[in-house]
Amino acid sequence: MSSYGNQTQGQVTAKPRAKRDRIGLAIAGGDVAAAVEQIVEAEAAGLSQIWMTQGTPGPDTLTIFTAAAMKTSRIRLGTAIVPTYPRHPLALAQQALTLEDLAPGRLRLGIGPSHRPIIEGVYGIPMKTPLEHLREYIAILRGLLWQGNVDHHGQFYSVKSTFPRTPQTPILISGLREGAYQLAGEVADGVISWVSPVPFIVQKAAPALREGAARSGRTAPPVIAHIPVAFSADRSAVLAATSQQLGYYGRLPFYANMFADAGFPVEAGGKLSEALIDNLVVSGNEETIQARLNALLEQGLDELLIMPITVADASAEQKHLTRLLGQM
Repeated sequence: MSSYGNQTQGQVTAKPRAKRDRIGLAIAGGDVAAAVEQIVEAEAAGLSQIWMTQGTPGPDTLTIFTAAAMKTSRIRLGTAIVPTYPRHPLALAQQALTLEDLAPGRLRLGIGPSHRPIIEGVYGIPMKTPLEHLREYIAILRGLLWQGNVDHHGQFYSVKSTFPRTPQTPILISGLREGAYQLAGEVADGVISWVSPVPFIVQKAAPALREGAARSGRTAPPVIAHIPVAFSADRSAVLAATSQQLGYYGRLPFYANMFADAGFPVEAGGKLSEALIDNLVVSGNEETIQARLNALLEQGLDELLIMPITVADASAEQKHLTRLLGQM
């Protein structure tokens, strides 16, 4: 896998990176004021990167980032992810341009198709051939944010527009199964996993990413590996907390298929197996967690996207994790 560095026309150029620069923290966006304050605290603690998912329903992530950008000066702001189907690519590019004007070089735009229960069940939008839809979406964003113009007439969109500036915002995509990683290698500036076992990322996803990159004559972009972390040495408590907070994914067909590919098929009713949770979650005391995260970086993962699993006290555990990551 490669390192995230300077980019030209969507190509990643590797350069050595400090450990702290390879670790980001997931911030919840349900409470806007609290989210902004957490981003301010993360920068003060020394973190280089935060991530936020665009929830449905929920406040707008890029608007939260705009508010946070006015109170911070250097921390990178990453979306993981913004669903593509509900938001026209030109409208999203306009939002990205606005934030880039306010916080140059700090936005990393992660996008993805999301899931049928949300796109079709909530928005009422037909979800057909999601990878091809995503490929077309990226092409429009790339034209606007990197070249400054687009004249695209495809299966899903017909867009003709010109932008006044080209911030060259990194465009990352969500990765679940091998086809998405191949697409990321071909056209994206990075790929973001979500509740994916590390062996699956290393043994299946990363080779697919490199295959796609080679097919397009590119250097493989970085993998940002989603790693849930729980401050507890009580395995039963960690299993219960993870099942409560991540159990939803076992009932989503896209994720259930990925878990099966990874060798951890879900149990009856979509229940996550204990073996899967043990593989997904880094848990223990501060020293144990720090050692495990260091080992994951040494194992070849480009970046870690750390998401807290609340075991007892959400606020205290979030602050504890923020301090720990800022010291790495």
